[in-house]
Amino acid sequence: MYRLTVLYGHPADPAEFDRYYHSIHIPLARQMQGLKGWTIGKCEPAEAGALPPYYMIVGLYADTRADLEAILASPAGQATIADVPNFATGGFQFMFDEEVVLLPLTLT
Repeated sequence: MYRLTVLYGHPADPAEFDRYYHSIHIPLARQMQGLKGWTIGKCEPAEAGALPPYYMIVGLYADTRADLEAILASPAGQATIADVPNFATGGFQFMFDEEVVLLPLTLT
């Protein structure tokens, strides 16, 4: 399984980021066809009072990197990518990786 991870920096206005992300960006991104999964996580600090390095981490999943690239190259994918600068005032990074899930976890 391949994952495209989107790392969102801390926005200038977190409430506006959240509003835009959920009411405009997600409906736009849902038009992308072929994704196997999608995760969204707001970052929390490891230590109380600290600022985590990112505001939000999003994972988009497909069987292969070629599948992810085809999804992103589609008209819906291009529209979704083009929308990111409209709300990601804290910056963003895209990274691909092949994810390996090791289950069950056995400690020895």
